[in-house]
Amino acid sequence: MTQPFSLLNPKCHGILKAVCSILFVIMVTGRNAAAQDKFNVIDKWLQFKNASNSLYNDLAEQAFVMLGRRDSAIAKIQSLESWKQRQQNTRKVLMDVVGPFPEKTPLNPRITRRIKKEGFTIENIVYGSQPGYYVTSSLFIPDGIKGKAPAIIDCIGHTDISYQAPNYQHVILNLVKKGFIVFALDPVGQGERVGYYDTATGKSALGGSTYEHSYPGVQAFITGSSLARYMIWDGIRAVDYLLARREVDPERIGITGISGGGTQSSYIAAFDDRIYAAAPENYITSFTRLLQSIGPQDAEQNMLHAIVRGLDHADLLEVRAPKPALMITTTRDFFSIQGSRETAAEISRIYKAYGKAGNFNMVEDDTTHAFSKKNCEAIYAFFQKHLRNPGNPADLDIPPLPKEELYATSTGQLATSLKGETVFSINRREAERLVSKLQNSRKNIAAHLPAVLTAARQLSGYREPAVYHEPVFTGRYRENGYALEKYFVQGEGDYVIPYLLMVPDNPNGKAVICLDPSGKSAEASGDNIQWLIGKGFIVMAPDMIGLGELGPGYFHGDSFFDNTSYGVWYLSMLTGRSIVGIRAGDVARLAHILRKNIHDGEIYGIAKKEIAPVLIYAAAFDRSISRVALIDTYSSYRSIVMNRIYKPGFVFSAVPGALKAFDLPDVAAALAPGKLLIAGITDGNGQPLSSENAETDISVIRTAYHYKNADQNFNIRYGDAGNKLYDLLEEWIK
Repeated sequence: MTQPFSLLNPKCHGILKAVCSILFVIMVTGRNAAAQDKFNVIDKWLQFKNASNSLYNDLAEQAFVMLGRRDSAIAKIQSLESWKQRQQNTRKVLMDVVGPFPEKTPLNPRITRRIKKEGFTIENIVYGSQPGYYVTSSLFIPDGIKGKAPAIIDCIGHTDISYQAPNYQHVILNLVKKGFIVFALDPVGQGERVGYYDTATGKSALGGSTYEHSYPGVQAFITGSSLARYMIWDGIRAVDYLLARREVDPERIGITGISGGGTQSSYIAAFDDRIYAAAPENYITSFTRLLQSIGPQDAEQNMLHAIVRGLDHADLLEVRAPKPALMITTTRDFFSIQGSRETAAEISRIYKAYGKAGNFNMVEDDTTHAFSKKNCEAIYAFFQKHLRNPGNPADLDIPPLPKEELYATSTGQLATSLKGETVFSINRREAERLVSKLQNSRKNIAAHLPAVLTAARQLSGYREPAVYHEPVFTGRYRENGYALEKYFVQGEGDYVIPYLLMVPDNPNGKAVICLDPSGKSAEASGDNIQWLIGKGFIVMAPDMIGLGELGPGYFHGDSFFDNTSYGVWYLSMLTGRSIVGIRAGDVARLAHILRKNIHDGEIYGIAKKEIAPVLIYAAAFDRSISRVALIDTYSSYRSIVMNRIYKPGFVFSAVPGALKAFDLPDVAAALAPGKLLIAGITDGNGQPLSSENAETDISVIRTAYHYKNADQNFNIRYGDAGNKLYDLLEEWIK
């Protein structure tokens, strides 16, 4: 019998409780949605439905303009002499954006194991690309070599187990069976060279090869280096080793590799003239098609300022013309086949100009980003022809070797055997050298600060606003003691900056720009805003490009750490810009709007955490921002580079190449004599710093304020400001 509905009935009580819970959730959700709607500025505008992708799209559009200039220049080349001039210029640019390389030191190669197999011998080898920086590798030597034989360097794509993987072995063993010596290398962060090896899991603590590349790759870029430099140098030293072997014919050196190996083989061949024939696979496309499709990939696939310096994928093969080159592609690759075809058409022009059209070809198969029988046979035939080692190019079914037979170390990892240097440790020493130079420069603070501002403008890609647009008003809310107004204004590019303007009923004639890494909604609903309004300040809370209504965007790429797309940062670097520089320019635009609102009143700025560097740059370049308060900011780029583990969220505010000329505290020092408050300071991993540990970075700020006779205008408080924050702000606004 069904029981009647009653509050005394336990079942009914449970039902009622559930209904109440649902109603509460609906009520709270609705309230939150209404609150969010209050802070949204452009969500109802059809024109801005794609606003969350503004950052990527703006950077890509800048890149397309630069690439268009390159295409126009290429189209005008009509003679061999012009092509040769282009090659000469390209070699110089390539060396500028990747070099200089370290000096050649003894390789000290060690054959750690020799295994005889049917028809060939394997020598597992460790050599030093740089002192203490080891490369694990295997040399496959066919039986029956008479005299000297051709040798092929095999570069490995993004697989954690490197050339131990069966599909990579398949190509290697086929080449060996056809009479080629093959030298297979572990790339940085792969195979036995995992840089962030976790002994508990036996894997990378970062999560895989692309992360192993990009995480230290960002640190290298900040020092003006690159992961590409390390990989190219490993390859150049591999050629050195091959030429020291009596079995190798120095006139018949080839290189190949798929995916990330295609990147490496393209790069190494472009930099080392001793490589005669190059066959990169599943990589070469064009920057235009790359940015239109999958976007920039992990660290080594990006060279410092490559696009703004006029480089494209085609240059990697054009620079070595008329030496033999084969592009291996697939029609369903994530590297755009259309870009590959267009690039091949361009490359063929220089080979025709040399009268060597037969030395360049492109082959494609109808498959995905993978090896295929057709493409493998094209590779074999290419090397058989151009390395003068004729034979049957048929692809053979050869069983793979046990991966343990290909270990060059006793444990299968350098981290637990030879240990040695890593990209991080070498780059850290480079950072120490650069910081030492900065310390010397800081001794003459009068000359140092102007030089810092010049370098910071250039390297950050900051652009002084040339045109100021009128803001568009989209709505107003009346609040207790103030009006909340909603606006947007044109940014630097084809995007708008939405912002909230909170105008107190009794304004004091001053204004504050408040920046929050979570966007304007987080800032507008916080206690800081209410406190400032209560003091009579007009408060502006914007969404910087990439944040709030303008972000984060759909593009993640293959290097996505803690909700941070490194690929977007790489794109800014390729174009000679920086995200922090673009945002700083937009803050200058917003400051201009405030100046019109308050006439001769002062403009202050408050910024939190990883967005704080934006305000530092903006105030340094636009002196109308007279006071700056930084809440829980990180101390320096030095600290990011010196910490083996750093916070990925800090990357967007970093400037590639910065440490060659300045660090973040140097830019902050240029704010003197304006009032500067730092409430809470962390290292590059977001951990609070004590006064003792922060002094290396902060001392230049103290020096600058002392030089300007404004010691009293610089105030720093360590640890969590907590309840003391308002006391600090009270002093700051006086």
